[in-house]
Amino acid sequence: MRAARYYDQKDIRIEDIDEPQLKPGTVAIDVAWCGICGTDLHEYLEGPIFIPPAGHPHPISGESAPVTMGHEFSGTITALGEGVTGLEVGENVVVEPYIIHEDVDTGEGQQYQLSRDMNFIGLGGRGGGLSEKIVVERRWVHPIGKIPLDEAALIEPLSVAHHAFVRSGAQAGQVAIVGGAGPIGLLTAAVLKAKGLTVYISELSEARKAKARETGVADEVFDPRDGDVADKVREATGGRGADAGFECSSVPAVLDMLLDAVAPGGVIVNVSIWGHKPEVDMPKLVLKEIDLRGTIGYANDHPDTIALVQSGKLDLAPFITGRIGLDALVSEGFDQLINNNEEHVKIIVDPRA
Repeated sequence: MRAARYYDQKDIRIEDIDEPQLKPGTVAIDVAWCGICGTDLHEYLEGPIFIPPAGHPHPISGESAPVTMGHEFSGTITALGEGVTGLEVGENVVVEPYIIHEDVDTGEGQQYQLSRDMNFIGLGGRGGGLSEKIVVERRWVHPIGKIPLDEAALIEPLSVAHHAFVRSGAQAGQVAIVGGAGPIGLLTAAVLKAKGLTVYISELSEARKAKARETGVADEVFDPRDGDVADKVREATGGRGADAGFECSSVPAVLDMLLDAVAPGGVIVNVSIWGHKPEVDMPKLVLKEIDLRGTIGYANDHPDTIALVQSGKLDLAPFITGRIGLDALVSEGFDQLINNNEEHVKIIVDPRA
């Protein structure tokens, strides 16, 4: 079968590799669509990061570069390994793409995303969605019902956004300010809006502002060049400020804005991955008793995220801005997202095309 294989920085090759073998407790899936994630771009430009370098195998998967890429994917079950229950051949599914130790409890309320040596399918080994087929452990497979397979490829990043919402403790009727309208910022805003919050977005890019308005994920979009965003948030909230802020840009000025824009006692969730250590206005954080929280991945968020999409409160279709085949992964996928990123939210890949 064909697969996109990561060898090293700026070295991704489309190759023919052996099909994965079904084992007891696993599920075989024909991949339908796989999204290109910002993490994939970081691996391509700056890596290896999550991907274990050649000769340095991951402690759980035992694999190192080259590895098959892709962790945002949907597909159809083709076979069930011995002992697998609760699924059917022909069922459409998504995969929660974790690599964790076998003895880690993934039950309700468990923080398995924080477990030792955690990595992701499509980065740390065990196949990936940028291939025609994959075999994964039963516990990571989630049925999607009638959600279209192309839209379902966005369930994984949407689960990241859902987990950020859970981490915030925000509730319906409250006010949120999202800093940055890139893919994760837009999806975070979409979850917040679907959960009944009033949502404001701060963004410079004309294209991204337009996408935020077009998708209806924000009640209002503020451009920092048109005035102080924090002042506008306070004006819109009777002087109080937002209940929750979400940092989705990894830009220091945005973090500063959020510290100013949230109300005293408010919560800020950092969703973005920083490539450097920013300065934090600690006096403001202390004097306003702001709670600054981190978030990584998801933990039992997929079922709730899928249900949210199935409810019709959240439409994923507008966030798909490109569809390509595997051979065009770099030229029409990575290059577009690197050099023309303001025009795209999510490019998805058909590994059979």
